[in-house]
Amino acid sequence: MSDTPVLVGIAQVEQRITDPTDGKEPIELMIDAVRMAAEDAGSPRLLAEAGSVRVIRGIWPYENPAAAVAEAIGNSAAETVMSQFGGNFVQSVVNQSALEIQDGTRDLIIITGAECGNSQAKAKRAGIKLEWQELPGTPDRRIGVDKDMRHEAEKQMRLGRPIQIYPMFENALRHHRGESVEDHLKRISELWAGFSRVAAENPHAWIREAKSAEEIRTLSKTNRPVSFPYPKLMNSNNNVDQGAALIMCSVSKARALGIPEDKWVYPWSGTDAHDHYYVSNRENFYTSPAIRIAGGRALELAGLSPSDLDLVDVYSCFPVAVQVAANEIGLDTSRPLTITGGLTFAGGPMNNYVMHSIARSVELLREARDARCLITANGGYLTKHAFGVYSATPPERPFAHQDVQEEVDATPRREVAMDYDGDATVESYTVMYGAEGPTVGHLACLLPDGRRLWANCEDPDTLEAMSREEFCGRAVRVADHLAAF
Repeated sequence: MSDTPVLVGIAQVEQRITDPTDGKEPIELMIDAVRMAAEDAGSPRLLAEAGSVRVIRGIWPYENPAAAVAEAIGNSAAETVMSQFGGNFVQSVVNQSALEIQDGTRDLIIITGAECGNSQAKAKRAGIKLEWQELPGTPDRRIGVDKDMRHEAEKQMRLGRPIQIYPMFENALRHHRGESVEDHLKRISELWAGFSRVAAENPHAWIREAKSAEEIRTLSKTNRPVSFPYPKLMNSNNNVDQGAALIMCSVSKARALGIPEDKWVYPWSGTDAHDHYYVSNRENFYTSPAIRIAGGRALELAGLSPSDLDLVDVYSCFPVAVQVAANEIGLDTSRPLTITGGLTFAGGPMNNYVMHSIARSVELLREARDARCLITANGGYLTKHAFGVYSATPPERPFAHQDVQEEVDATPRREVAMDYDGDATVESYTVMYGAEGPTVGHLACLLPDGRRLWANCEDPDTLEAMSREEFCGRAVRVADHLAAF
């Protein structure tokens, strides 16, 4: 078991500033977090012994941030790595790092990431250009595949923002469940209020004032409609300045460095998979074969069932992401499904959120050493998924990882109609809002032959009705991608 991978150091950092020119930039938050993680492990000297520094790609201009981190910690010889873009990649990088430690390729790896979305938002409002470093260079290695996830049909309709796609998943799930618009909104607002209550008890959360279900679902000046059925308080909160770091090493390295065992948390298993890359090809909008197969396999590899889990953090960019994952994995939605408070309340630092959920899991598992925790991660449009099982108790078997992509790829897919005029059925939809109210409706329609077609609705009266009544399942006439009822 000397090469068993173990997390030994963790850190989470944040900054809250009024003047965006006074704050640190993301690379500085990363360096701070890495140093704090070494202090958390009780072994600052480990920084000079890391064989690899790995950074999760973010919304910043850096070309090789891992090199800057490595130099700052006195370890310029370390391998430099950067992930591709996606909220799944923290867990994916942890999975890959655990495998490399277990096979002896590396014995100590640093993983970090940070975003300054709050600083960026403040600077934009003030008309200020933030002078962040470029950090030129090329990482020694990249983890993941940079894949275009937009079908030509989606590009044709200018679909591609998460706030356009996830609400359509949500409305499809509501229709599948047979809920009314009112009952559905009440239920998901109660789900999100539970997340808010967890955030109120999380010392690292960005919003620590618990919001009630009524506050979350009620439109107001501070809770504007974004895309039906989601108001602002049901969207990921990217307006945060947050960073985090994880330090993983082998058990033998941890012992050599004198890191106390009460700091150790073991990754038991991990999996990665993606659903059909194009939303247009998905069989439906309310299931995820990749979550079902990969999430289930992660538990199977760890020798656990959903009821064996003591702690869970389900990726929570929007309520539908949580519901779909819970349905596919078999998690009871009446139990807490987050340990942080989620991306709305704990904070959604773009691709790096899961580093915060893993760091939080380490804190909690150190306190409850027999507990088992499942972390889920999601990138794209409920597209790319990664899973990890953790415990402070040593695993009975070596860290296990399995590639299940072939199984996912074999699941059904739909064909797409690029152009079609005629009758169809509304599969799902959303209404987008601007400052003055509804602006456009996006619809996914099913044709008589089973193909999927995208269309828009621009009629003001219909847009108003779409936010009050169920339009899924309705007959629609489409001409030149415009829907008429």
